Amino acid sequence: RIFMAMRCLLIEDGARLILVDNGLGHKYNDKFQNLYGIDHETATLDRSLETAGFNREDITDVILTHLHFDHAGRSTEYNSSTEKHDLVFSNATHWLQKSHLQWALNPNQREKASFFDENIRPLVESSNLRLLDGESELFPGIELKVFNGHTEAQQCPLVTYKGNKILFAADVFPTWGHIPLPYVMGYDVRPLVTMDERTALLPWLVKEDITLFYEHDSETECGKVIQNEKGGYESGARFKLSEI
Repeated sequence: RIFMAMRCLLIEDGARLILVDNGLGHKYNDKFQNLYGIDHETATLDRSLETAGFNREDITDVILTHLHFDHAGRSTEYNSSTEKHDLVFSNATHWLQKSHLQWALNPNQREKASFFDENIRPLVESSNLRLLDGESELFPGIELKVFNGHTEAQQCPLVTYKGNKILFAADVFPTWGHIPLPYVMGYDVRPLVTMDERTALLPWLVKEDITLFYEHDSETECGKVIQNEKGGYESGARFKLSEI
């Protein structure tokens, strides 16, 4: 196994406090925890929000890149008094691609183990879910890019911040080590589509000087992409978000 993070992004934008993905949550049993080597001692989403001066009630919007358990697991938590799962961010509008929701509700056998009903059904049955259809500008300065290689209709926010463009890379580029074109995750359901998407995306990242925000890299928060002397692509400068 390798060390991986579940790094979410918090965007303070006027009256909006926007959370991009929400990690795993705390609904796993001992078997699941041991299988994946879960570590909640180092950091939790609630503690991270508190450190930033906020709490779950302050979140106005949650952008879910997709519904795999490590990206959307904290959407719900078990309420022992009602014996059901409630939304964690009950004041927030949750944004998701419509076609991805349908995909998650009717999963293929390969991806089925990544979609947990307790993460999805309470959200579907609530009034907090808003479904989108393709790429769009969700809010001023926040565009949504859609990719279909890792899973159907994964949406990645492209955020304008201090004159920079920051792409929340989610599972398109989960770590800085996944930058070279053929370095595709084994979890991708359409690896050849991923290759096609990267073929178009990598030159754009270099040309537009886009910063990648890595969700799963345990050490690197942000980075650039460069083209090497052979015409291939690799990781360039790496840095913290706070350094921008």
